[in-house]
This record gives sequence, C-alpha cells and structure tokens, in this order.
Amino acid sequence: MFKHKHPYEPFILPDTEKLIVGTLPPPRFSTGALLEKDVDFCYGSYYNSLWLFIDKIHKLNLRYDNSNEAVQQRKNFLIQHKIGVCDIVASCEREKIDASDLGMKNIKLRNIVGYLKQFPNVNTLLFTGGNSKNGPEYFFRKHLKTYGLKLKLVNNEVPRIHQFNLPVIVSEGKQSAKKENVISSAVEESYQKPRKIKTVSLTSSSGAANISISRIPLYRQLKAKNPNFNTFDFRVLQYSEFF
Repeated sequence: MFKHKHPYEPFILPDTEKLIVGTLPPPRFSTGALLEKDVDFCYGSYYNSLWLFIDKIHKLNLRYDNSNEAVQQRKNFLIQHKIGVCDIVASCEREKIDASDLGMKNIKLRNIVGYLKQFPNVNTLLFTGGNSKNGPEYFFRKHLKTYGLKLKLVNNEVPRIHQFNLPVIVSEGKQSAKKENVISSAVEESYQKPRKIKTVSLTSSSGAANISISRIPLYRQLKAKNPNFNTFDFRVLQYSEFF
C-alpha cells in the first residue's frame, strides 16, 4: 500500500481572500520523480491545466519546468491577486500508485474550517472539481458536517455556487482605568456573528474532465456558434470570472 502524503503546506497569507481547494497532486510530486515539464508547486503537473488557464487569462508567460523561477512566478501571481492554495486531503493510501481520486483510501483531511478561522480575510473557496465521490466539494461537505455546518445552494448552473455561514467568536476588551490608586480589571465580552463564505465548484482542470464538459449545455451552445471552441476555451472562460 502506497502512503500518499501531500508534498506542500497550505499557501496562505494574512491578506488572502480566495483559496484554491483540490485533493492531492500526483504521487510523483511526493516521491520527487517529476517530469521535465512539471513545476514543483501546487498544481504543477504537466497534465493539469490550471496554470495554463491562468496563464492564458492574465498573459503571464509562465515557465513550465522544474526551475525555482517557475515556482516563484506562480507564487507572485497568487500573492498579487490575494489567492491561496489549501488542498483538502492531507494524506491517503493507494493500492495503485496513480492520481485517481477514487483510488484514495484511509483518507485524512486537512482542517479547512480551522484555516478559515485562522485567516479571517478568506471569503471564497474555489474547488477544482464538484461533488463527485472523493472530489474536493465532496470532502468539504463531510468536513463541514463535523462542525454542524452545511452548504446552501446559491446557483445550480455550472460552476455551481454555494455558501455557508461560519460562526465567529469576537472578543472585545475594555481598557483598564486607574482611579484613586485602584486599577479596574479589563472586561472581555464575547459574542457570535456569522461570516459568509462562498464556494465555487469549478470544472476540473484535469484532462479527465473533457468528457463531462462536452455534456454541459452551455458548452454545446458555444460550440454550435463556434466550431473551433473547445474544452480548454470553455474552462478559460469559466475560470476568468474567479481568477
């Protein structure tokens, strides 16, 4: 049984507003057996097109290789646009060493809600996949249940959008006052207020999603208008709204 551990820590800064949430990069990123055109960073697989979409949208002229420059280019983009990355799977086991989500067993999830509490500026989660079994939205729904929370549907068209209210405990302290040599104690008041978090279930950036895209009514409409329109163009169009 192959122990598949996520090779990267979450990439989140204090001013991060959006989090990209996937599952796990392919096993070769954990073993260090990268391909020539892989980038040693989140979504750096040569066979995952997320950075190709972002590159196309923003005309970044990114490098696609094992260099430190390629990694820094991606980090610079994320920092500039206040986007972070926090995949939901910390580790799993596999009988077959591949990148299949369905092949994951004995899955351990990251505490995404905990990160949301730690970074209060995050208001949007961008799932790189929908609610199919072992997809990022699927795992996040299970994760939310442990907190007694659930997603509420906002838009049922692809990409599906949900939201949930995250209770937040806020503490306010009263400054100590000195009167007649008596120092009054600071008093803290705690209360709860909801923090609205939006989730967007993007069409997967992997090549395996091409078949499912071909069934989406909007894709068929756009394809009918322009025969040259393809699944890559469809995801660039979809992702441009959120990246």
